[in-house]
Amino acid sequence: MTAYVVFIKDGVNDQAELDQYNAKAGASIAGHPLKPLAFYGPNETWEGPTAEGLVIIEFPDIEAAKAWYNSPAYQDAKVHRLKGASYRVMVTEGVG
Repeated sequence: MTAYVVFIKDGVNDQAELDQYNAKAGASIAGHPLKPLAFYGPNETWEGPTAEGLVIIEFPDIEAAKAWYNSPAYQDAKVHRLKGASYRVMVTEGVG
C-alpha cells in the first residue's frame, strides 16, 4: 500500500547545517522509488502551531520509505537536519 513520508519544519536553528542537509538529502534519493508530492510550497495552517515548511514524499509502501530513511546516505544527511532545524517527521499509509 502506498506510503507517505511527511516532514514538518517548525524552525531553523543553523542555516549552514540545513544547507548541508539539503545537498546531502537530495543525493540520498538515488536508487529509491520515491515521488515528491509537496516541497516547501506556500501553506496555510488551519489548526495548531504554524509550520515554516512542509514536504510530502510518496513511496510504493512503508518498507520502501523505511529503506530510504534508514539508508546510510539519508542517515548521513539527517545529522545535519537535526543540527540545522526543528522538524517533525512521520510516515503513514495511504487508503485503498
